[in-house]
Amino acid sequence: VRFAFDYIQRHGRRKLSVIHKANIMKVADGLFLEAARRVRPEFPAIDYEELIVDNTAMQLMSNPYRFDVLLLPNLYGDILSDLAGGLAGGWGTVPSVSVNRELAVFESIHGASPELVGTPWVNPLSLLTSAVMMLRYLGEVGAANRIEEAIHDVIGVGGVRTPDMGGEATTDQIVDALCAALS
Repeated sequence: VRFAFDYIQRHGRRKLSVIHKANIMKVADGLFLEAARRVRPEFPAIDYEELIVDNTAMQLMSNPYRFDVLLLPNLYGDILSDLAGGLAGGWGTVPSVSVNRELAVFESIHGASPELVGTPWVNPLSLLTSAVMMLRYLGEVGAANRIEEAIHDVIGVGGVRTPDMGGEATTDQIVDALCAALS
């Protein structure tokens, strides 16, 4: 909980949404909410809300822009991140990070995608956007911004997209276009 509040402060964010199911999961999620409520007074300048996970899923579909930073237990995070991945263009585009006070692990959200092994259709963007998050975490904001801008230029302006994003580009074509945008 404290990490989430600290993250919001460090990154100029504005609001923490604490997602739970304490109405049913009274002990586990009740303890989670209690921890959030205990830490909250240390960060009075940060907007704070508590939402039940079911309502959050509906809100993510109808008005995703109302959210800034979500704090939720792992199970709900797995489910809602998959839902959000669909909104963002599919799993191939979504980065993931798991953090604690000492370590951070950056990875693609989609896992191994065994059905794509040996094909030229793997979307590399989730790994690349995870690398962007890692660079920011390490304080390399300039490098992160350059890569993020190249990604935007290639898939947004240039329209070079893999099939999962409605395009026909191969993995190599995406990587080549990104390298060209960075040079």
